[in-house]
Amino acid sequence: MPKKIMVVDDDEAIVDYLVNVFEDHGYCTCRASDGVTAYDVALAEKPDLITLDLEMPNEWGPRFYRKLTQTEEFESLPVIVISGLSGIHLAIKRAVATIKKPFDPAEVIQIVRDTIGE
Repeated sequence: MPKKIMVVDDDEAIVDYLVNVFEDHGYCTCRASDGVTAYDVALAEKPDLITLDLEMPNEWGPRFYRKLTQTEEFESLPVIVISGLSGIHLAIKRAVATIKKPFDPAEVIQIVRDTIGE
């Protein structure tokens, strides 16, 4: 069974791009456009990893991730922060990586493989 990656970003073009990159490399995907929706999607889909934008409507990425990881099932869920904001390395201290937009998809795939395998 392929690993599942949840892409959380309010920019639909970024979400579509990342979903295509992940699916082209054999991963399953799910998506959400803000932190409120992302919580429900995570509960329903049980992703193995999340890519997370920081600045989104309704609920910011760090707040969503903090809330999600307070649930025992998700307390060690890996996250890759992908954002255009400066200082992103400080937003989620447990992030396995922080990547600034625009990003190199090969770098993202390598981090995913190193984190959850293929």
